[in-house]
Formats: sequence, structure tokens, C-alpha cells
Amino acid sequence: MGAGPTATAVMGGLAVLALVCAAVERKMLASENVLVELLSLGAVGVLMTSLTFLRCRRARELQRARRVSDAAQRVLLRPLPRRSGPVSLASVYRSAEADTYVGGDLYAMARTHGSTRLMIGDVRGKGLASISDTAVVLGAFRAAAHRQLPLTELVAAVEQAVRWGLEEFAEIGEEARERFVTAVFLDIPDDRPEVGLVSCGHPPPLLLRRGGAGVTALAVPEPAPPLGLGTIARDTYTAASFPFAPGDRLLLYTDGVTEARDDTGVFYPLARRAAAWAGDRPERLLHRIMEDLRAHTGGRLDDDLAMVVVRREGGSPTGRREGRM
Repeated sequence: MGAGPTATAVMGGLAVLALVCAAVERKMLASENVLVELLSLGAVGVLMTSLTFLRCRRARELQRARRVSDAAQRVLLRPLPRRSGPVSLASVYRSAEADTYVGGDLYAMARTHGSTRLMIGDVRGKGLASISDTAVVLGAFRAAAHRQLPLTELVAAVEQAVRWGLEEFAEIGEEARERFVTAVFLDIPDDRPEVGLVSCGHPPPLLLRRGGAGVTALAVPEPAPPLGLGTIARDTYTAASFPFAPGDRLLLYTDGVTEARDDTGVFYPLARRAAAWAGDRPERLLHRIMEDLRAHTGGRLDDDLAMVVVRREGGSPTGRREGRM
């Protein structure tokens, strides 16, 4: 780590002092060569001190920005609990923009009386420009979840709130009118081995069967349009149900994962790779996928991405605190 501006100025001053002492000892202080060397050394010292000051100020600004970004992520993308009722959870998030922890992908969880609700979504756009839309969607979901609504009514309430929230940008221009959010909503009851699902134009979750019995994309028969599309949005929604037995895992993801490409333009084969690690615990599964994704792309991840893994463990353990939204 480089020295600070004070240390740099002290070292520069000591260098000038050493040159003066050497010149006095040799009785050459008034010579032209020594005067040129003193002026040059002093100028270099001032320049280095100024550059060091600017570097340290930039580092402090970047550190403050990172703290603000981290605080914003904790407010918007609240960490998921490791356990909620009979399911275990793990999540990962990566923003497309360097030194930024929040972007256009999102996820959230809520507990109702007897079930766990989850959502994952993708705002049109990426990085910092999409944070306002991310806040609108997450705020709408959390507000509706507190009302303990059935899943289909919850989605309708979120759509109405998102549509209203995104209309605030209508005066900006055509780009604002094209704002929308793809999302998938899940309801996992504590007492039944199934999962209810409503899709709003989002990639289907992957169901990893226990014991490596295969991977199934949970594509609903009638997916709804993305959230916030105004007149083509629905007022009523239909939920599809799928078996979700103890030991099964659900992998929720955004297109930042499946649309990542290697040097030849080949998309990342998420379903095939996830199937190979279906028996891993949720945290380990996500770690393996992220490492493999970086290897596939050569470390170039150009879009926001988010993933959530849900594993059904069985009955809700007694005496254990359940996760909150």
C-alpha cells in the first residue's frame, strides 16, 4: 500500500535537506548544478505529494461509495434466512457494474401463516440505472406480503403497485414507458409437498429431484406478461402447482446466468451443470455454479445476475426461529 501525502511530503523534504547538506559540505550550494537539482527535486516532491493526496482522496470517496452501496443492498436486497419453515435457503447476487452491489435483479422472501413466499425478478436494464425500479418492485412485494393474501391476489397487488410506481417515470420519455419487470412468485406450504407458482414473463425455475433423478423446468401453462406493462397486464392470475417433496431443490435464477456466453458465443448450460451437483447443499450448489460460470465466460460477467436455491427439508423444526421477510 502506498504512502500517504504527509509521508510523501516528509520524504521529499528529507531528500531536499540531504542534497543541501551534501552541497554545503562540498561548498557547492551556490553552484548552478546544485540549484537545478534542488529545484527539480522540490518540484518532483510537490508533484508526488499532490498526486498522493488525490489518490488518497479518491480511495476515501470510493470507500464511502462502497459503504453506501452496501447499505443500499441491505435495505433493498435483505439477506435471506438460512431456514424458513420446512425449507432451507441460499442466495447469490452480482451486479454488472464494478464496485456496485445493487442492480436490476432482485429477490425477496416472506413468511405467511403456514407457507413461505418467494419472488425473483429482473428489471429491464442493468446496473445503477435500474435501482429505482428494483426498489418499487421489492416495496410492492413486501407491502402485499404483510396482507397475507393468496398467491394470485398477491401478484395482482404487486402488479398494481408496480404499474403505479413506474408511471412516475412516464414524463421522461419513451424509454420510461417501456419499463417492465419479469418475475416469478412461489408459495411453498408447510404441510403439503408442493409448490405454487405464478410466472410473469420470467425464466422458469429448475426443479432438481432428490437423488439426482433429473431436472425439470417448471414452465406454467399460462404465463402472465411482465409486471408494469399497463393495459396488457392482467387483473387476475392463475397459479400452477408442482410436486416439491423433501430432498428436492428449486433453483431460481435470472437471465444474467443463462445468457452468459463463452468466447464462441455459447450460452451457459445451467440445467445440465446444475443437474451434476443436484445433491449438494444450497450454499455449495450456488458456489459451484458461480465458479463454473466464471470459468465458462472467462470471468466476463456483463449482466446483473441473481440465484436462489430452496431445498425442502421436511416438517418445520420445533423450537427453531423461522425466517422473516
